[in-house]
This record gives sequence, C-alpha cells and structure tokens, in this order.
Amino acid sequence: MLPFTFGTVGAPLSTPKKPGGSIGAIQHLASLGLYAFELGWVQSVRVSEETCRDIQKTAEEYQVQISVHAPYFINLNADDEEWLKSRKRLMDAAYYGALAGATDIIFHPGSYFSLPPAEVLPKAINRLEGCVKELSDQQIKVILRPETMGKSAMLGSLEDVLEMSRALPGYVKPCLDFAHLHARTGTGALNSREEWLEVLDEVAKTLGEESLKSLHIHLSGIEYSDKGEKNHLRLEESDLNLKGLFEALHERECTGRILCESPVLEEDALYMKQRWIEWFGE
Repeated sequence: MLPFTFGTVGAPLSTPKKPGGSIGAIQHLASLGLYAFELGWVQSVRVSEETCRDIQKTAEEYQVQISVHAPYFINLNADDEEWLKSRKRLMDAAYYGALAGATDIIFHPGSYFSLPPAEVLPKAINRLEGCVKELSDQQIKVILRPETMGKSAMLGSLEDVLEMSRALPGYVKPCLDFAHLHARTGTGALNSREEWLEVLDEVAKTLGEESLKSLHIHLSGIEYSDKGEKNHLRLEESDLNLKGLFEALHERECTGRILCESPVLEEDALYMKQRWIEWFGE
C-alpha cells in the first residue's frame, strides 16, 4: 500500500462530459487509479447542499478522498471590512466542503501588504481562531490548511503556516506546496533532498513527528523569477527535483495526500504515482 494517495486539484482534463462535474471527476479519477480529489472552488462557493451530498456519496462509493481549495480571494491580513468577505468565503468553503465529505480546506492566507511577518501573524492567527471556534461550535469537522505560497510578498512562508498550525493544534495544519517553496526563494534553492529533509524536520520539530503522517501536499512544476512564482508548469518542463523530494518524504516515512496542480493534472498525477512506485515500490 502506497504511503501517499495521489490525485488532482480540480477535475481531470479528460473527465467525460457525462456525468461531468465533480461527480464525473471522482468517477474518472478512480478509473485512473487516483483516489484523492480537491474540489476547485477557487472563484466562489456556488454549490447546493444536495450537490454536496451527492459528491460525498460518490466519493464514498469510489473511495476517493475529498478536500477543498477555497476561493483565492481570502486574506487573513485584510482590513476589517474586507475581512468579513474573506471570512465568509472561507467559512462557506468549510461548511459546504464538510457536506461534500471534505476533510481538509486549503486556502491562500493573503498578503503582508509590506508589513513584517511578525506584525501580520498575530492578526492572522486571531482571525483563524475565530473561524475555528465557529466551526467547532457548529460541529463542522474539517482541518483548515493555509498553503505555503510562491511569492515572498505573500503571507505563507513555511514559518508562517507552521506558526498558524502550532497556535491552533488539531484545527489548523499546513498545506505544503513544495513547488511554491522552491519558487519563493527566487534563486532556485530548496530543491535538493537535503533541503527537503530540513523542511520536513522543521515541520516535525514545530508540530510533532505525527504531523508527518497526515501531510497534504500540492505539487507541480513551476516557473519563477527573483520575486518568486510566475506560473505552474508540467513537471517535465520544470527544474523541480522530484526524486530528491520523494526521497526526503520516503526517508522520513511521511504519509498523506499529494495533489497535482500542473497544467496536465491527471497526466502528472499519474507520473508522480508511477515514479514513486518505480523508486520505492508499492
């Protein structure tokens, strides 16, 4: 049994038109041997409760693990008026995601707005705490996962997401986008087995060794400049050292999900799964 479940963020490009949508995506992923699906609610959350229940039922039937990518327009560092809108987007993703059987809600944490991270983080954590309390009060059992971001101007360094997770244990955990972390350096650094081991050791040091057993990973090729991420690429078109990363994950006996975000979603997801089997066995 593989330590990671592989899948895609958003519907596979080859999903048949009928039944289409999330139902068709789940069925198609399972037919490909991919058993993780992140609902791409990245523009807005526009889904009925009935549709969510159908998604949950289908995912259970096909044994596909569900997560949600919340709308891009969430900012834990927004002004008070804009935060109300951001908060609603995050909470809607959590509410409807839970109905759809999602266990994890992934979101972009926002921007520093040129402020130092040490000044932004307390505000971000305080706002996340309010979200967590509401979810707990409503008995909505999902993990909120701030994603590591690919630009240095964005809230979402490894240290940022670990600090948010440390502050709210059990409710907040990181979404580790290793391509983003590589691009965020702007130099081509963070791309070796040794460097990835350091990242994983930092996760374990901050959140405990058990945190390495429930990783939620985004992965793709990536193009970047000295300011960080430019856009996602096919794995074969990028300089991302996939073998070095997988060796680090294997060496630290990590488990969880790996979701592909490359322009060829299911093709690269299958490529990653096949490479893992080739290098380490099933």
